[in-house]
Amino acid sequence: MGSSLSYILIYICLTILVKKYLHILQYAEGFRSKIILNIFFNLLSSLSSLFLLLLLNPFLKLLFLDERISPQSDPMDASTFFPVNSFIDYFKLLVGDGSMTGKGKALVFLCVMIMLFSFGRSFFQYLALYIMIPVRQGVVRNLRNRIYDKIMTLPISYFSDKKKGDIITRSTSDVGEIEVGILNTIEVTTRDPFMIAIFVTTLLLHSVKLTLFVILMLGIVGLLIGNIGKTLKKSSNEGQERLGVLMSIIEESLNGLKIIKGFVAEHIMKFRFRSINQRYNETIIGINRTRELASPLTEFLAVSVLAAVLWYGGRLVLSHNETLTAAGFITYIALFSQLIQPAKNFSKAYYLIQKGFASVERVEEILHADNIIKDVKNPISKTSFETNISFRNVSFQYNKGRKILDNISFEVVKGKTIAIVGQSGAGKSTVVDLLPRFYDIEHGEILIDGINIKNILLHDLRSMIGIVTQEAILFNDTLKNNITLGIDNINDAQIIQACKMANAHDFIMQKSNGYNTNVGDKGHQLSGGERQRITIARALLKNPQILILDEATSALDAESEKLVQEALYKLLEGRTSLVIAHRLATIQHADEILVMHEGNIIERGTHQSLMSLGQHYAKLVALQSL
Repeated sequence: MGSSLSYILIYICLTILVKKYLHILQYAEGFRSKIILNIFFNLLSSLSSLFLLLLLNPFLKLLFLDERISPQSDPMDASTFFPVNSFIDYFKLLVGDGSMTGKGKALVFLCVMIMLFSFGRSFFQYLALYIMIPVRQGVVRNLRNRIYDKIMTLPISYFSDKKKGDIITRSTSDVGEIEVGILNTIEVTTRDPFMIAIFVTTLLLHSVKLTLFVILMLGIVGLLIGNIGKTLKKSSNEGQERLGVLMSIIEESLNGLKIIKGFVAEHIMKFRFRSINQRYNETIIGINRTRELASPLTEFLAVSVLAAVLWYGGRLVLSHNETLTAAGFITYIALFSQLIQPAKNFSKAYYLIQKGFASVERVEEILHADNIIKDVKNPISKTSFETNISFRNVSFQYNKGRKILDNISFEVVKGKTIAIVGQSGAGKSTVVDLLPRFYDIEHGEILIDGINIKNILLHDLRSMIGIVTQEAILFNDTLKNNITLGIDNINDAQIIQACKMANAHDFIMQKSNGYNTNVGDKGHQLSGGERQRITIARALLKNPQILILDEATSALDAESEKLVQEALYKLLEGRTSLVIAHRLATIQHADEILVMHEGNIIERGTHQSLMSLGQHYAKLVALQSL
């Protein structure tokens, strides 16, 4: 029976303490010394609690028993456990003669000792909590840092398959659940195990039979709590997933608010949101009801175990065949009562751990996501572009299905401008996304100066490339910080020069705070043309050797387009450029024009040569002229 009970206890400890907490504490980088100190102070606090309760035995003997207190009178005699034997020797000296004066002094001595150990228990408990506060917050900080770092390194293809709202939920709400559900209960798992181990050891020294009976009862209680905890973990995971859907709906609604209002679709979006919100609400109600069951259920089970202990221990005392005395049994009950609160703490912590660990699994889906866009084992450092860019028999598809690019080949000579045109969905943007390795190709190869881009250090590859996209991507920061994004050691004169070349300096100086003006969320404090000129200034400041323009003027009015186009001409001067354009008038002077259709290059040449063919390109020009 002893081996099976040990197995139950080991199983509970391993699943709750080792597997759960040590897994989370891998993020406690740099806090090992604090954790060791916390364990040390918790040990001192637990020993102080033990010594405090052990004083009950001599106190009872002093008040109710008219006998000499001998060193071997009871296994629960505090002298067995006190660290300073001289204190016990002094106590025995006081009560040894049986006089009232000696007993009075002994009573004072006991009260002083109670105060000292009570102070020690509270003091060391506070020190343990004080030490763990920066550890708990530090783990949360490290976890957030690792999630954000991972998001920054994951390929763009990863986010194409995920909802932004769900990723935001995992980075915020799930981390919050980990903090509440796991890290806030660290003190339980670093304090209460010592209390349980010390008190159980003391109880075993007092009565092996009675303590084995207690362990059996606690093992049954632990199994009941464990089964409920598994249900809570499953429900918590479901709740976080539904919260992710809610966040996605909110994010989509904010981004598409004009469309929703323009199509009078508010009632549809409200119904959609409320349906998901109701299902989330029902899940959370179930989770909270299960969690709140922890404390009353544990208290009932603890009282039931206590009743069983009173029955079994009382029989041992009444049998007069055991070394267990009445005073010893009262002390035993007092010691056992101290196991109830740690058991309640453990059960509550177990529910919270199960709830929090569901969030851990969701967070670690991001942390353990495979980054398929990464450097090879020994990448080549390349900081300059010398001769040409070559696309050789390149094929690509986003998912298993229709090919986006089908065996295309072309070359870009240094200093030349290559324009790519075609209908929407022809694969134009995909071509330019492959060059900085936003995606990796499946077949063929892309070479820069004869070197496969997969063999070039990713940082070096992207440092050579500047990008201006159709959608002007700005961050909720100042104009200056948006222009200098990713660029170090730049002075104000260089920033102003880049903005003048981009036709942006004049409107910037008209802003209330000039270059320190905040552009707002996604740059909405600026007009479309102003946003685009800021992105061109950013590209000019970077001074890239290879330039990608992805329909940079397609969303602008005529006046803004003129200003942006002038800035683009300055940006293109002397650079190797890949330009995607819907407005064909803007690329007439390109050195070569590639006409794409359904993932293939169907025509190529200069504007004049393609017009003379009178085929696909000529038809596109004619349609735009019309």
